[in-house]
Amino acid sequence: DMPGAATDGILILNDYDLGCKPGDDIVDVLGMRDRAVEFEITPNRPDCLSVIGLARESAASFERPLHIPVPTVREAGDDIKNYIDIAIKDTEKCFRYSARVIKNVKIEPSPLWLRMRLRASGVRPINNIVDITNYVMLEYGQPMHAFDLRDVKGAKIIVRNAESGEKITTLDGKEHELSPEMLVIADAEGPSCLAGIMGGLDSEIKPDTTEVFFECAKFRRDSVRKTARKLGIRTESSGRFERGVDIINVEYAMDRALSLVSLLGVGEIVDGKFDLNDGLPANRDLKVSAKSVNELLGVDIPADTMADILNSLGIETKLLLGT
Repeated sequence: DMPGAATDGILILNDYDLGCKPGDDIVDVLGMRDRAVEFEITPNRPDCLSVIGLARESAASFERPLHIPVPTVREAGDDIKNYIDIAIKDTEKCFRYSARVIKNVKIEPSPLWLRMRLRASGVRPINNIVDITNYVMLEYGQPMHAFDLRDVKGAKIIVRNAESGEKITTLDGKEHELSPEMLVIADAEGPSCLAGIMGGLDSEIKPDTTEVFFECAKFRRDSVRKTARKLGIRTESSGRFERGVDIINVEYAMDRALSLVSLLGVGEIVDGKFDLNDGLPANRDLKVSAKSVNELLGVDIPADTMADILNSLGIETKLLLGT
């Protein structure tokens, strides 16, 4: 599935700037001399359904420092309000909805390093825009979706419940009849995406797409699960939303996607953003005794060891006298 490879399995290396010559080992040329580790994640650990989540756990387990790159966003002017308007009609099923617009987009294959990382994670490379959303999902555990902006009717996005009898043809080419309990991302004329599950075929990224609308959101877990089950659909996105994604992580994931847009030279990031929510959760202070934790777990871990472990996981912990 290398872009440009013939259907008979022949890959023309001249089509890529690989800096290789006859006789070079193809394993090295295609960056395949790598190691892949397979993890089996239990349903109660959605935080580990990402490279960063696993890195955080590994850093704590092996007492190593954790380095998470801070993405930078370089805007190119203009105003997002000139391109799109957004409204959330059901805040009980959509807790946060973030959106950005990319203009002057050039759709092409992603760089080899990105495609090979996706392959190592079991994801098929498609094109630079779709690959960016999948890469961020794998790295941050936050699903994203990209729309061809010209196919968003009325330049309007409405997060709402489906109307009885509405239909949508998803990216896999299958038509689904919807019911009112299902959450959809709609434009001015009808559903464009099954929220948290799969995008619609009509608004998919195409070879001649020039303007892209990025979506990054937090949807209610049981809403995604029930809709996916009723329609018989299961995706990498729905699996993560069903287990739960971090509402705060939405902003970081979006910024990471935009930083990849700049890194890959995909297009220009329009100024401004939509970030609709009914308020984000504040930090909480919890007082817990080491004794109660040990009794609950049936272990005997010293309080200072507990504090060290939690601090290494990014959970700020302070020891109080007598705890």
